[in-house]
Amino acid sequence: MALFSGRRPRRRTLVGSLAALVLAGSAAAAPAAAADIPGQDEIVKTANMHHLANVPKPPVFSGTSSYGTDWAFKGDYAFAGNYDGFTVYDISKPAKPRIVTVVKCPGSQNDVSISGNLLFLSTDSSRSDDSCQSVPKPASEKDAWEGIKIFDISDVRNPRYVKAVETKCGSHTNTLVPGKRGTVYIYVSSYSPSSSYPDCQPPHDLISIVEVPLNNPQAARVAAEPVLFPDGGNPGDGRPYPEGTSATTGCHDLTAYPSKNLMAGACMGDGVLFDISDRLKPRIIDSVRDDENFAFWHSATFNNKADKVVFTDELGGGGTATCNAAIGPNKGADAVYDIVGKGDKRKLVFRSYFKIPRANADTENCVAHNGSLIPVKGRDIMVQAWYQGGISVWDFTDSRKPKEIGWFERGPLSNDELVLGGSWSAYYYNGYIYSSDIQKGLDVIDIRDKATDKAKRVKLDVLNVQSQPDYFD
Repeated sequence: MALFSGRRPRRRTLVGSLAALVLAGSAAAAPAAAADIPGQDEIVKTANMHHLANVPKPPVFSGTSSYGTDWAFKGDYAFAGNYDGFTVYDISKPAKPRIVTVVKCPGSQNDVSISGNLLFLSTDSSRSDDSCQSVPKPASEKDAWEGIKIFDISDVRNPRYVKAVETKCGSHTNTLVPGKRGTVYIYVSSYSPSSSYPDCQPPHDLISIVEVPLNNPQAARVAAEPVLFPDGGNPGDGRPYPEGTSATTGCHDLTAYPSKNLMAGACMGDGVLFDISDRLKPRIIDSVRDDENFAFWHSATFNNKADKVVFTDELGGGGTATCNAAIGPNKGADAVYDIVGKGDKRKLVFRSYFKIPRANADTENCVAHNGSLIPVKGRDIMVQAWYQGGISVWDFTDSRKPKEIGWFERGPLSNDELVLGGSWSAYYYNGYIYSSDIQKGLDVIDIRDKATDKAKRVKLDVLNVQSQPDYFD
């Protein structure tokens, strides 16, 4: 997610203004026919998408501003981030998931990743200190804190806070990259610097790399701050929403493919392919821009062969209605790129856009967001969240002609105003789709389709989607 981090006061003001923009503009837009939009909270889906369970957010996270965020998985447990902390679910019986424990620890976005018995939590909200009792504090004050928190989850019923590491501009997202000899690296993505922020100074063309010895997490430290865009990256074009392209001031999200020493960066105004053979020195192989249709490069997914990358454009920062006729099929969409060539001569070559074909109401925030591969050997299929656009399963085996093969969504949270909601992250883990809905909590879906059934045979011990496994190695 882009604009709704809540990390800095000037971003917070965008929530109301973007919602007002959508509603004010809805009269001029070409809205979808009312008959084509589900009723408020009504569930609609394709026949191959079986909704097994919903577990509402726990009471401590029940407020509408306690947004559900990203997932990490370990064994029979799913760990769900929330702007106010994280929740541990027992998913040993996918049709009957249950809450094991809830950790209250405010600090948006609270994206999560896991290695061994450690959980890493991203804080991209300027706080009074690094504790779980902190309160908001302006980023303009030098002693304000944001960065990475580390928890010991060896006892999932009683996670223990171990260590915090402050990082420049906080941690909007984090990507786990294994190192050698019991060390992991946390690649921290953050952005939007300001000359008034002592710990987030322009141009901020870098990422922070936190080195963590797994057997001594207390020794975790920032080991490197590589500058990824020495030329400043995309300068942006200054055009207003929805036409404008963001300037690059850091990265929003990084997806590593450690076994292939590759990483795909979604870096605001740039899409980037990196070599990460040297974990502390990511090196750009190729970068691309799309100033016509991409406003904000948000996230990336490799196919299993690592000869394709799907980049997402989070037009409007996740807070606007972009799945309508007014915006059209190419903005707020996915872009499929082939990786052609070898070694340092590899290039990202654009092939097509993909956007869900269903129109949403003008009170529904809808745009491409977080997804993962569904591991089917010989095919490229992924499941993806689209906020209130729901969950889409689509096939990009033919990168020039992607197609949807299943979907699930709810009707608007409100017919009168835009209430931020919908699926933040929809990931496939050990045979099932798990969706973290911003307002509705955990959804479990079983896709039963000949195109995806073979994926049920693939079992993992751990899944951090931004650290892609090789499913068939």
